[in-house]
Amino acid sequence: MARDLIILAYSGGLDTSCILKWLLQRNYDVVCYMADIGQNEDFEKACQKAKLIGAKDVIVEDLRKEFVTNYMLPAIQMGLVYESRYYLGTSLARPCISVSIVNAAKRLGAKYISHGATGKGNDQVRFELSVYSLWPEGKVIAPWRLPEFFNRFQGRSDLIEYAKKENIPVAATPKAPWSTDENIMHISYESGVLEDPSAIPPTGIYKMTRDLQQAEQYPSVIDITFEKGLPVSAQIPSGQEKALIITDPLVLVETLNKLGGQHGVGRIDIVENRFLGLKSRGLYETPAGTILHVAHLDLEAYALDKEVLRIKKYLQDKMSDFVYNGFWFSPEAFYTRKCLEISQESVSGTVTVQIFQGNVSILARKSETSLYNKDLVSMDIAGGFSPEDSTGFININAVRLKEYARFTSAAK
Repeated sequence: MARDLIILAYSGGLDTSCILKWLLQRNYDVVCYMADIGQNEDFEKACQKAKLIGAKDVIVEDLRKEFVTNYMLPAIQMGLVYESRYYLGTSLARPCISVSIVNAAKRLGAKYISHGATGKGNDQVRFELSVYSLWPEGKVIAPWRLPEFFNRFQGRSDLIEYAKKENIPVAATPKAPWSTDENIMHISYESGVLEDPSAIPPTGIYKMTRDLQQAEQYPSVIDITFEKGLPVSAQIPSGQEKALIITDPLVLVETLNKLGGQHGVGRIDIVENRFLGLKSRGLYETPAGTILHVAHLDLEAYALDKEVLRIKKYLQDKMSDFVYNGFWFSPEAFYTRKCLEISQESVSGTVTVQIFQGNVSILARKSETSLYNKDLVSMDIAGGFSPEDSTGFININAVRLKEYARFTSAAK
């Protein structure tokens, strides 16, 4: 009798390696799926490990360019920042991975998709909502939510014992006392010793960015060009007569990550609100994303109409929630994204930024589509503006304030 096929989102770590064996022991055929989205991973070693455990096959796909082009840079364009601080590096990766793993499941005729996300986190929601949006008839097996699994495996020590019993290779080096998620956009750190929000993070925890004490002692100046809100190029001094001009999206992000990391740019330590209602403490480092967001924010203020900018701010906050909560493929997200893209029609130009000692500073900006009118705002040129008109403007706005003052005086 043919066994049902499962596509397992596999990392090569302890959790998913044990889940792989556990699924095999329940008479499933398992194909492991690994997405390269820029994490520091030995994919060859992970493939060998999965096959040794018993995987029918291992699929590795390079999604770095796909992730940067269709998720990270559009998020810059839309201005997505969750709770005003988090640039959504993990949240954006989940729909990207989901598209490819669902395609693999359809291609291979799989009945299920499985993952190793825990029952308290956001990733289970993001992953499964994306899968069901893309594959309504599909089914997901989440072992960490199944009593037969979580009652048996209370934590890491139980998994290690199971791995030894089943001859699953376990890394000899001790696991860091925190959890990380890494891709080309960011690295996040949470759990373990970081669960106490009053505890200062351990020295050396960050991997993408330097501590300010070790950061470069000279500033770097970069010209970043946008077209309709999307970053399309960066001009970086190279120490030669001609500056380095980068137009490839993947190389652009990699270069800004390296440069921003050298200057200690992009670190945050926050407490955020998970979709499930829990609060969690997270550390994030997003060098390129921080540089691009700061430059884009400046160009928007320069190029957009005042009221459009304010409506756009409301919509980008809503879209940030949709992405964080796993609704990238929802009808409300499709609608909101279209609105945000329309708002960017005039957001084209170049922003000159300086990065130094953990800061991204704006030095200048230029745009042929900006609504900025130098003559109109000048203190030396009338530019068609009549000063007398301001008197009526002030008087009309003062009516409400005068009435409020009379009311409060009478109430006393």
